Amino acid sequence: MAGGLTMGGLAVTSMTDPDRIWTEAAGRLRAEIGEGPFSSYIAPSAVRADGAGQLILVTPTAYARDWVRKNALRRMNELWLGLDGLSRRLEVRCRAEVGSPAPATAVVQGVVDTVVAAAAIPAATVAPVADGARAVRAAGLQERLTFDSFVEGQGNAFALAIAKQVASWADGHFNPVFFCGPYGYGKTHLLNAIAWEAQRLKPEAKVVYLTAERFLSTFVRAMQDRSTAAFKESLRSADMLLLDDVQFVGGKASTQEELLSTLTALIEDGKRIVLSADRPPTALSEVEPRLRSHLSAGLTCPVEPADRALKIAVAQNRLAAFARMGVVQGEAPREVLEQLVDRTPGSVRELEGAVNTLAAAAGMRLASLGVDEAAGLLGAALRGGPERRITVDEIQKTVAEHFNMKQADLLSERRTRAIARPRQIAMYLCKQHTTRSYPDIGRRFGGRDHTTVLHGVRKIEELLPADDQIARDVEALTRKLRG
Repeated sequence: MAGGLTMGGLAVTSMTDPDRIWTEAAGRLRAEIGEGPFSSYIAPSAVRADGAGQLILVTPTAYARDWVRKNALRRMNELWLGLDGLSRRLEVRCRAEVGSPAPATAVVQGVVDTVVAAAAIPAATVAPVADGARAVRAAGLQERLTFDSFVEGQGNAFALAIAKQVASWADGHFNPVFFCGPYGYGKTHLLNAIAWEAQRLKPEAKVVYLTAERFLSTFVRAMQDRSTAAFKESLRSADMLLLDDVQFVGGKASTQEELLSTLTALIEDGKRIVLSADRPPTALSEVEPRLRSHLSAGLTCPVEPADRALKIAVAQNRLAAFARMGVVQGEAPREVLEQLVDRTPGSVRELEGAVNTLAAAAGMRLASLGVDEAAGLLGAALRGGPERRITVDEIQKTVAEHFNMKQADLLSERRTRAIARPRQIAMYLCKQHTTRSYPDIGRRFGGRDHTTVLHGVRKIEELLPADDQIARDVEALTRKLRG
């Protein structure tokens, strides 16, 4: 081992073992970029050494490779170089570029929580899940996302009850079950938990879990390789199909047609279907009407944003898991948890990222932390930090609370003045405080057209100098968003 150095205020020791370096670097990157991007693009990847000793991050798809290059590779190399005593750098390539997997001794698996056998899956097929937990894990599920680790609260109790019913293979089930809600509030957790429990209760069943992105990339590859028959069979032979983030199939005609055919075949055969999206099926305006109708045919189950009590429970649960692993010792003081929750107003995913950072920074000193010391350790991870990014979901939640309404009202079709004006203010704030385009903001507000967003933004701009109440509301909301 080489000597120690300082990185982001933490003492770090140089290493030469790629496995240990990747474990450390990936854990830190996860805390920085958030659970969603990490689980989608980093966790399913693997680090391997080529014949010349060059370390390569191998992603399952070219899309994931391009995302990593654009959004994460520079920071990943900064973390890697800060830990690696041999000063090596990472390159990134997709599986198709590197060919068959290297010998096991030359491969460092994607670590932290997820092990995905993507490099071993034929390009034209989806991994079958028919022989228990090992096969389920190979399908891309996260081992920690089970019913045992899901924290129940007022906003998700109904969704949790439905998820457990689906996982139990109970008769009289709704089909399909469609979980919907904002990013980062537990939809992926529920789908993972259903898959794990369903496979445990019925080991002989074929349970297939896919993200929409993986469904898309695998289907495109199947068409290119002229092996769509194998792709269709891999899905239509499933006893339970779980498809996450289905909104991403919108706008892609051939993929939507294939998904519609798959859902129709499975439903006719009495197989179980579970889906998730950031909006209800009726709000997926970019999805073809026939498919939208099929998505709406079963049970639409909302997953509401977490309240303060639930977020505190989530933070406690996550720290307890770290304590069992020996990462931290003791429990965090209540006031530290309350500060963490109050200053991390976004999704539960963002909260977990802040908890991860706190655990890594505090370690054995967790129980003795004071509020000020915890704030210092967390730095920009807390709300108000210099690098904090305001999200559309955060704006919607803040506006809804300010006007004493539900966040779902802002996404609804209702046009009464009591809802339409706050909706326009929220759209205006989204344009002011995020980099989202008008069409993207429209999609986040129940699938509205970009012209509706443009009209709302211009209306608030017009009213600001003439309406004192609106000016006060916008000023108050801006202060809340900026902390």
